[in-house]
Amino acid sequence: MKKLSMVDKGFLLGESREMPMHVSGVSLFTLPDGAEVQEFLAGIADNLKDADALLPPFGDRIKTGRLGAAGNVYWEPDPSLDLDYHIRHSALPSPGRYRELFNLVGRLHGTLLERSRPLWEMHLIEGLENRQFAIFTKTHHAAVDGARSIHVTRSMLSSDPDAMRSESPLSLASWESYRKALREGRQAEYTDAEVRTVADILKSTYGSGANAFNALKNIAGAWTGRKSDLAIPHHKVPRSSLNGKIDAARRFVAQTWSFARIRAVGKAFDATFNDTVLAMCAGGLRQYMLNHSELPKDSLKTLVPVSLRQAGDVDSGNAVAGITADLATNIADPIQRFSAIKASVEAGKANYAGMSPKEVELLTMAMSAPSMLLLPLGMISHLPPYNLTISNVPGMRETMYWNGARMDGSYPLSIITDGMALNITLVSYADQVDFGIIACRRSVPQVQRLIDYMEDALQELEDAVGLKARPARRRASVKTKTKTKAKPKTKAKPKTNARTKTNAKTKTKASPQAR
Repeated sequence: MKKLSMVDKGFLLGESREMPMHVSGVSLFTLPDGAEVQEFLAGIADNLKDADALLPPFGDRIKTGRLGAAGNVYWEPDPSLDLDYHIRHSALPSPGRYRELFNLVGRLHGTLLERSRPLWEMHLIEGLENRQFAIFTKTHHAAVDGARSIHVTRSMLSSDPDAMRSESPLSLASWESYRKALREGRQAEYTDAEVRTVADILKSTYGSGANAFNALKNIAGAWTGRKSDLAIPHHKVPRSSLNGKIDAARRFVAQTWSFARIRAVGKAFDATFNDTVLAMCAGGLRQYMLNHSELPKDSLKTLVPVSLRQAGDVDSGNAVAGITADLATNIADPIQRFSAIKASVEAGKANYAGMSPKEVELLTMAMSAPSMLLLPLGMISHLPPYNLTISNVPGMRETMYWNGARMDGSYPLSIITDGMALNITLVSYADQVDFGIIACRRSVPQVQRLIDYMEDALQELEDAVGLKARPARRRASVKTKTKTKAKPKTKAKPKTNARTKTNAKTKTKASPQAR
């Protein structure tokens, strides 16, 4: 049996019917030429179930003592594992649109995982247009963080479109083969500077107490106003519709943008990829709040989870800390807003400078202590630590396949809680960035509009630095919307040798998008 860490156990303690503590993802695939969807998905399901020993935590359930989750908690093998319960074949009314898929995914994400069984589900979903199908997975956050979930997904796929799996991708043997390939350098991982997290500055194995003491002094300075760029939980966090009590109903929307397009804006501002993502989200949120007549006087603050995972570590459950970023939503000028966001992120990173990963984890837990007290008391919406979470999970750099089916996109769904009714998570894949936005259906109405406002914010940044806006990467399997402005009809003219000119404008938006 493996004992859960305090961080892992915290996700069990914080869970309720209104606040499930699992992370999910929906991936879109295009069928191989000549394949029939029901037969293909049935083959995938059979292959998934064909395993003698499963990769943890897929074969393990939670074991507690007399104190329940408040005492020691362990993973133990489930003696009555039923893979037919965990792996499910579903269908949308054909031809299914992304709207219907995302509505289904939102409902599935809002239901609790059964505690008496291994804490995961996988849904194989057919019925989509253009020979696409989807795979929706959800796994309890006590078992995985974003980085490990990417590794688990990566182990199931291949960059070779002709590769066929002979053993279950959930098997322990398959996982060991994947780990061996990583050690030998045969599996590519993202190493671009634009997607590096604050963990890059945590170089020391053993930090010093002085570094932790300095960090605490900086936090105290932020409360008193001496550290104006350093944002911290609960400090000047405005209340809004994002920060009330939530219910169990969820709304999910997704969108894809070009990685190169976002990176180009970051380079123009001498900033990172992450800074640009935050600026995109900030501009979108500002417009959303303005349109709902509730833009706060103080800027919105976001939690930015950061990975503490060491190179080569693919087995840890959760290895995360976090910084607070000021989104500068109270600043109208996009250039000034970007500068304020960049300064806030740099101050958050600098506060961890010289500390070991363990020190950062302990400091993060100490800063989370007020939230842990306010949440069970029902007061977190009155004193929110942040307004929302924005998380960037580095993904896979190659186009991937599952038994010949091409993966077209992978969209993450994370956790929302009382006091934080909105979560934006993005995963980089090949040359694109896939955004997944999950929100409380009641607290954040019309959340699908946020996608349009984020695109507007990106174009605003491009205009500010003189970059020509480019459409997002187009795939044959992903629809793009084209609007053509036709000229008024005129009477027919006699034929001439001159070429007929057209004056049509085409506007292409990133896809997919639920409406």
